[in-house]
Order: sequence, then structure tokens, then C-alpha cells
Amino acid sequence: MFRHSKVLITKLKNLSFQGSWRSRGSSAVERALQYTVGQKISGFTVQESDNECLYAQHLQNKLLPDHTYAVVSRGEPLAIPDLTWEQLKQFHATHYHPSNARFFTYGDLPLEQHLQQIEEEALSKFERTEPNTAVPPQTHWDKPRVDHVTCRPDALAPDPMKQNTLCMSYLLGDITDTFEAFTLSLLSSLMISGPNSPFYKALIEPEIGSDFSSSVGFDGSTRQASFTIGLQGMMEDDTETVKHIIAQTIDDIVTTGFEEEQIEALLHKIEIQMKHQSTSFGLALASYIASCWNHDGDPVQLLKISESVSRFRQCLKENPRYLQDKVQHYFKDNTHRLTLTMSPDERFLEKQAEAEEQKLQQKIQDLSDADHKDIYDKGLQLLAVQSTTQDASCLPALKVSDIEPIIPYTPVQLGTAGGVPVQCCEQPTNGMVYFRAMCNLNSLPEDLKIYVPLFCSVITKLGCGELDYRQQAQRIELKTGGMSVSPQIIPDTDDLDLYEQGIILSSSCLERNLPDMFQLWSDIFNSPHFDDEQRLRVLVMMSAQELSNGISYSGHMYAMTRAARTLAPTADLQETFSGMDQVKFMKRIAEMTDLTSILRKLPRIKRHLLNPENMRCAVNATPQKMSDAAGEVERFIANIAANRKERKPVRSTIVERALGPQAGSSASRKLISEPNFKPCQMKTYFQLPFNVNFVSECVRTVPFSHADYASLCILARMMTAKFLHGEIREKGGAYGGGARMGGGGLFTFYSYRDPNSTQTLSAFRGGVEWARAGKFTQQDIDEAKLSVFSAVDAPVAPSDKGLGRFLNGITDEMKQRYRERLFAVTDKNLIDIAGRYLGVGQQTCGVAILGPENESIRKDPSWVVK
Repeated sequence: MFRHSKVLITKLKNLSFQGSWRSRGSSAVERALQYTVGQKISGFTVQESDNECLYAQHLQNKLLPDHTYAVVSRGEPLAIPDLTWEQLKQFHATHYHPSNARFFTYGDLPLEQHLQQIEEEALSKFERTEPNTAVPPQTHWDKPRVDHVTCRPDALAPDPMKQNTLCMSYLLGDITDTFEAFTLSLLSSLMISGPNSPFYKALIEPEIGSDFSSSVGFDGSTRQASFTIGLQGMMEDDTETVKHIIAQTIDDIVTTGFEEEQIEALLHKIEIQMKHQSTSFGLALASYIASCWNHDGDPVQLLKISESVSRFRQCLKENPRYLQDKVQHYFKDNTHRLTLTMSPDERFLEKQAEAEEQKLQQKIQDLSDADHKDIYDKGLQLLAVQSTTQDASCLPALKVSDIEPIIPYTPVQLGTAGGVPVQCCEQPTNGMVYFRAMCNLNSLPEDLKIYVPLFCSVITKLGCGELDYRQQAQRIELKTGGMSVSPQIIPDTDDLDLYEQGIILSSSCLERNLPDMFQLWSDIFNSPHFDDEQRLRVLVMMSAQELSNGISYSGHMYAMTRAARTLAPTADLQETFSGMDQVKFMKRIAEMTDLTSILRKLPRIKRHLLNPENMRCAVNATPQKMSDAAGEVERFIANIAANRKERKPVRSTIVERALGPQAGSSASRKLISEPNFKPCQMKTYFQLPFNVNFVSECVRTVPFSHADYASLCILARMMTAKFLHGEIREKGGAYGGGARMGGGGLFTFYSYRDPNSTQTLSAFRGGVEWARAGKFTQQDIDEAKLSVFSAVDAPVAPSDKGLGRFLNGITDEMKQRYRERLFAVTDKNLIDIAGRYLGVGQQTCGVAILGPENESIRKDPSWVVK
């Protein structure tokens, strides 16, 4: 179905333009105005208080100040209330018009049908126009510029005294010159990516800042590309030092260039990217060509990546100084350079709130009595419209009966290599081999568990065998598609108090590099380097900074994790590994002056985790290459046999789950049982320097295999679309919100970037009462089923086939039973489970909010305030 015609042909009603109703203030006028002014502001100031986003926005506005890029594309918060309905309609008519559009299709369906549908549903309904939306080139500066902006302080910064950012940004060439843009993108990677890059050595390793600024790198999204280099988490006194280092590093690159192996590693990465098959390949292509094509570049030429690589190699062959000459031209001799600094201002949010209030009061003063009445009446009309169920029957839609009743079967072979269980899944992987290993941490002492995420993030970056960390990084880039280790918590499918805990090792490579990939893993198991405190400090600072930055983006995830903490053993461990506890733990480590004690813990953790006794492996490869891959796994297990040792589990109750009849009678997953775990209710509030909230409420329900699990999944989707979205986003003004059912048996409500806190908790309760009262239709149920099935039936890449069985023990037969239960869900099931599991007092629940200072919560003894 050609659904995007609705973007071109849409109803921009005056009433819809008003925004959502939200009461604030004492007077009727203020309450009425809130939806036209305050609500419009609140929807946009959220990102203005996100330091990374704020900096990136200023950087673009100030580097390209002559035209489109000088303004905030999503809307300047204080300017938004000045936008009129007529202006919006005119903008839409000009810009959202087929004459200003590009149509992209991908797939194996007949193109003629697509073209006919585009013609009938869009093009035929419009007359050709000349939109005149071309972006003119930015006038090149004759001398560099310097500017400064402020931001809010970061309470979770790795070092509270180092909260400044400095970047130098250079205007490059037109992105429609596709080969030049390709070359500059590669050049950017060579300059900043990984510990062998010159700017990593010059800026990151001296520990001047915590990490590169998030704006660093090549940006090809604008008509003229740009390159940015700089640091975040630095002291203001280091400003001149950083400027000097950047200039000196550019001089050094012009003089010495890059090692051939660095260039080959980068080109190998491109080869991997071209061979790796993802389920979003078509969408990724559309995104890749969009900017260039929108500026009338040639999208077909842009997609000829192999041709560009060959031409790039030829340029290097003809001129060994090819890249150095580019650095000279675009960086050393470039006068269109912006140096932008950012520092924290304790009154930043306060000033922002004052400006909003001033705007609100100004709007009130400018209104006549007739305006007052008109706005108030429209506010009431809007509230009525938002409370009315819309008729969606005119929209094209699938039917539940269109869904395939039986899932396709994914064959896997289960065997062993050196006593270690191995799952092999033959797939059309396009010349790639994918390897995973799951290692449980049952024998790891409790006091070391909180260090597991840190161990995972550094174990492939400290050096191993005869390779120091630089050589290791180069080898990984040259021979693999990446090597990673991450914590894994897997709930049992039958029992909420039963789970598997461990780490998962993941890597991929071209078929020709199989021995090299497994040699790298062997060296990491046999002889990892744990002797470089300075290297560890750099990695700790980068990790702590990344966690701190992530809260404003993913605050709802942190709220959900915290709300669940006291409801299940898996949730408690999840908080330790990836919740606010981990953020604060990493901040404490980053503040330590001596990391020797941390360094000494890593070998202890390694002995428990990188132990073949506690390991199982999985390989996805082509049928032709599977025997070679299995042979390499066999050799790998033999090479690391010295690490094998039977260690006593810390927890006494271990439950074994057989991997399958083919794997041998002794092959099993060893799960931890906590039969005496007692869920308890807890409400936690994290006070943070934000002007919005992230709210979550979590309820303990049932595991995956339970008969009610499918009904809870449907209920979550239906409640989100038909009740919570309207209450939390449309009326409440949050960026988003809803409910979800997790595999760990926890039903979770959440809101994202929300101006409200406890009011949203009331909306969650309202959603439950709405469901219990049966205020939904069969169409609502069917839409929820279609939504759930769209996730259940989402395409799985060849690299990931069989992974659910390998990690969770969920077989195709179990998936089929779940599928049949989804089909069978009725309105009576939904009303029943809403009351039985989500009704007040029925099950134990947890609540968590991350947000600004809240006096009413602080005074409420039922809340734990952090």
C-alpha cells in the first residue's frame, strides 16, 4: 500500500494546530494559553536542555549561517509560538509537494505496480510546480571564527570539574561530488577512528577530556559537508592547549600521512559492510542516498561503492600523498573554520524557564477579549476531539486472517567441540561467518558482579598475546567485522525466579579470515593484557561519559529498569548491569585517582568468565563453509583448554535445562534459581538537572510460556495505541509513552520526555481501568494483534537465525504455541487479565521517575528520593 500519500495529502486543521491541552497557572486565560504557547515550547525545549544535542545544533547554525542551516530545523523553542496556522499550511503546500519529493522503492516486487500507485494516489492529484527549495552554497569565510555557548551542568559527569566542550569544525565540499565526499568520509575515519588514529592519540590518550565530542567526524547531511574534531569533558583552562594540539596534529598528518595497514583496515571494513546482510538494508540505502539526492546529486553513482573503492586505490597509487594533499587543502589551508566552546551555566535551565514564562506573559498581554474567548473555546473543542475515538475504517489495513498461521522452521545442528556445546546454523551469509559464545558467570563472587559491564567493555581493547592494544585494534579491523563482549541476563521461559546470567562474545569475519578471528579470541582467553593503567583510565572515562550522556536520550529505559528492580531476580541484576546503579558506579571509578585496584580485579573476573567449562558456542555460515567453521571452533576450544576449570557456583540452587537431544545428554544451560525471592513494592525518584520527566511503573506478571502471556502482549499494544498515547502524548505533552510486555514477565508502563510526573502515573492507572471496563472494539484488538505480529514476524537476518534458541532456549515449537495463543486472544481475555494482573493490589508493582526537583514527591514518605 502506498501510505505516504497521506504526507502529501493531509488535513492541517486549525484545531489540530493548537497543540495539546495542559492546565497550568491559576487564571482561565493562562490555562487556555498553555496549549498554544507553553505546550508548543515544552515540546521543543526538551532537546535544548540535552547538552550534546544543543551543542550540535549551535555548531551547524554557526558554521552555515547564510541560509537554511542557520535555523533550528525542528523549531526554535521560543519562536514556535509565533508560527501561524496559515504559515504552516503554506509551508506544507510548497515543501510537501510531489514536485519537491523523491520516491524510493526497494525490493523484488514489480516496479510497474509501484509506479502506477504513485501516479494514481499522489502525482495525478497535483499540478507540477517550481518549489524553489534549492539550498544555495554557503559563502566561504576569509578568516576563521570563534564562538561560545552555554549549557546545563551535568550532575553525573565523570569529573564535575571538567564539563567544557571544544570543537573545531571545517566546511568541506559539495556532497553532490560523490567521489570527493566518499574520499573525505574515509579520511575522517582515518583521522579519528580507533586508538591508531592520529587524533585519538593526540586528544584522547593524554586524558585532557573524557571523550571526543559527539559531534566529531564527517557530516554529509548538509549541502556542503563538514568535519568536526574536538573534546567533551575538559577543563576551561585547557582550551588553548586543545586548539594547539588540533593544529599540530593536522600538521603532522600533512607531513607523515597514514600507514598502509590503517588504510587497508578501513577498506576491509567497507567490504564487510557491503557483504553483511541486515533486515533494514533497503531503508539504510534510502537514508544513505537521501541527502545527496535531495540536493540533485546522482544517487546511482553514490551506490557504486566498489567503483569508488577502486578509484580511491588508483588515486593513492598515482599520488602517494593523495590523502595528505586533501588534509592540506581542507584543513590546514581552510579559512572556513569555526571554533565553538561550550561551558555549563548553573542558571541555564532557570533562564530557559524565565524566557518561556516571559513569552507566555507577552502572548497573554497581546490578546484582546475576543482572542481570549476564541482560544479558550478552541481549547475545549480540542479536548473534546482528543477524547473522541477517530474512525480509522477508511484507512487501508491488513486483516488478522492475512497473517500466516505457521512460522517457518529454522533448522540447526547441535553438537560438541572439545566438550563444549556448539550450535551450527547453515544460512546464506554472503561469504561471512558469524560466531557467538555464551559464558555463564555462576561461579563469579557477588562483589565482582558490578564490574562485569566494565570487564566486557575493555577485554577486547587492552591488548592480548603478542599484540599491544593498538596492534590488537588494527588486527581486529583488518581481519574481522568487529569483536564484542556484553553482559547477558536471560529469564527462564517457565519461572520468573529462574534465570541464566553470563556474557556473550560476538564476532564476524569474511570466510578467508576465519583462522585469524579465532586466533584473536584464543589470545584474549589465554593472555589478555591487564597491566596498562593509563589505557584502562582512558576506557573508563569514555565509558562513564557515554553512560552520563545516554540518560537524557534513554531516561525512560533507566526508569523502567529501576521500577522493575524489586520485582524479579533478573530485574535486580539488570539494574546492577545497566541501570542507574551502574551509571553511578562508573562515575565513582572515573573519579578514582588510582585504578590499580580495579586493574587487579580484571584477571579474577576473567578466570571465572572466560572458562570453557561454562561455555556454549554458535556459528552461522554458508553450507559450503560450515565444516571449515566447525573445524576452526574445534581448534579454538583446544587452544583455550588450559583455561578450563570446574568452579563451584556461588548460588547453591542450579537448575539445568537440556540444550536438545542432539547435543548429548550432558549439554545443558545452567540456570540460577531463587525460589525464596520475595517481590516488594518500591517507589524511587532520581532528581536530575532536566526540565522533563521519565516515568515508569512496572508490574510482575507471568513468564513467556504461560497461557496469559500472549494476552498481556496484546493488551500492552492496544492500551498504548488506544489510550496511553492520547493521554500521555496528545493531552499530556510528553514525547512518547505507552506499555510493553517483557520476556521476563514484567508489564511496564513508561513515558518519555514528559512534562508531568505523578499525573502520568494516574494516566497509567486510567489505562488499566479503561481496559477493565472493556472500552475497546474488536477492531482495536485486531490492530493490536497486527502490531504484535509485525514484531513477531519481523525479518531475521541470516546472521541471527537460530539465535533465540541458542540464547533463550526458545524453540520453533514454543514460538508456534505462542503464535497460536496470540491468534486466540479475545476481548474477554483482555478484560480478565487487566483486572487479574494490573488491578490495584492484584500484583506487586514498582515505580521510578527521573526528573527535575519535585517538592510534593520529596515530602511524600512513600518515595525514596535519590
